[in-house]
Amino acid sequence: MSAHKHKEHLEKIKDAIGNTKELDESQKSSSIKLIEEWYVEDKAMGSLKNELVKESIFFETLFSELGLN
Repeated sequence: MSAHKHKEHLEKIKDAIGNTKELDESQKSSSIKLIEEWYVEDKAMGSLKNELVKESIFFETLFSELGLN
């Protein structure tokens, strides 16, 4: 995946996290922080998904809704 597409997906995920009512503010904050760290470190999208699912099962649904399975 190109770096541009990778960043676009991460921004899409961050926006969805910020707008959801499924996560509390602490979960939102820690999830967004994790995404930002992973972007800087350029980690694989699949690994990021696995880490976010550990934060909340909500992310399974979110990735599916965003078409990022």
